[in-house]
Amino acid sequence: MKKVLFGISILLLASAPVFAAPSVNGSTGLINNPSADVLREGQVSLGYYHLKDGGVGIFNTNIAPNLELGVAGFRYDGQQNKNLVNAKFALVPETVLSPGLAVGVEDIGNNNKRSSYAVASKALPLGFRIHAGVGNGRFDGVFAGIEKTINPVSILTGNNAFPATTLIAEYDGKNMNYGARMSIVPGLKLDAGWRNHDGYVGISFTN
Repeated sequence: MKKVLFGISILLLASAPVFAAPSVNGSTGLINNPSADVLREGQVSLGYYHLKDGGVGIFNTNIAPNLELGVAGFRYDGQQNKNLVNAKFALVPETVLSPGLAVGVEDIGNNNKRSSYAVASKALPLGFRIHAGVGNGRFDGVFAGIEKTINPVSILTGNNAFPATTLIAEYDGKNMNYGARMSIVPGLKLDAGWRNHDGYVGISFTN
């Protein structure tokens, strides 16, 4: 029995993300949705997403234990630009047996739509991870998502391991979004997918 529990623990830990990545809206997370992940002390996350009607540059950092603060600068074609300030605080860290919990606010200055939320994240065996939360503003109630990480150890091309790729599906309170996040080198990720009925591509780096 102990061997079985140990094996399950290893699978769960192996499926947990090593590096957080910013969502399109700035906070660390999936595509549109935040996760319960918060940048650790000394970590900084930079990102850029190209959208149909413009682009968004992102900067996040850890400013205190369990507290992440960031800015997302939206630059639109033919529309007013917007800068959103976001904050997220981790209430409970994720463990092998229990989910991580976090609360946060997007667009603190209400330049677009201030949105408060609470979210839980939990790694599962076989590279799956689930997220679920509730919020107001743009979330409009319940939001949720699931990730599936393809293990690079099991997919080989010649002498090189295929980059770890995470497939993402989420419901952001209004739309279903789909994407893929590829880890090129530790911390550097490329994103592409379908968001709010349009395609997007992005790149991010977390130290």
